[in-house]
Amino acid sequence: MTTSGAPVMRALLISPLNAGGRAEEVVERISRAILLGLVVDGEQLPTEVEFAGQLGVSPMTLREALAILREQGLVATRRGRNGGTFVQRPASPPLTPLKERLASTTVSRLRDLADEQFAVSGASALLAAERASAASVRRLLHLVEQLASAGEYGARIRADSRFHIEVAMASQSERLTRLEVNLQAELTALLWLPVEPQTVLEETVSEHHAIATAIAEEDGERARALAERHVQRNLRRLIELHLVVAER
Repeated sequence: MTTSGAPVMRALLISPLNAGGRAEEVVERISRAILLGLVVDGEQLPTEVEFAGQLGVSPMTLREALAILREQGLVATRRGRNGGTFVQRPASPPLTPLKERLASTTVSRLRDLADEQFAVSGASALLAAERASAASVRRLLHLVEQLASAGEYGARIRADSRFHIEVAMASQSERLTRLEVNLQAELTALLWLPVEPQTVLEETVSEHHAIATAIAEEDGERARALAERHVQRNLRRLIELHLVVAER
């Protein structure tokens, strides 16, 4: 599997949906990819026929999904010679739907997701320490810096999620990478809901740096332990946030 970011992210975005995929599923897949920064702002999406084939849905289903995404302001369609459908990524996602989603998600469901991420992130970090290229390590450290300097909610989501996805990519396991992308799409925006103090950012940056350092030093067991501890702390944060937004 290639370790360059864009081709892998594109493959993860356009992998086929389950049979009989609906427009709502296509909207969710593309919108989460946009908000996580898996596609670049201003990037042109494939033609409708090509994109529908890649996603495994009918052109009519894709057109319906793109219409919804246009209404949400996440894509724009231009006509003419240089026309097509282009990504329009907002600086930050709207907060109200995310708060409603977190409030309606049970603690049991949050724990279940964290259990999956505990396994995926731990295994990814362990394998990344054995397999990561020098370029992957540099990207991880760069993403740590990006998170440290991220002032906006959306920028924190993108830097955080890309770090974890990059760890999975560095493991050179396509299956682990796909699982990590799905988990990041479901959890990361909730983790950065702006009801937390600045210390959360500092703690997260410190934990990311420690994981990246262990990977760079090829210490797999330490990388796995740090990644697992990070997931456990995130679960505690999610439960606390759930209780806060559920009471409002």
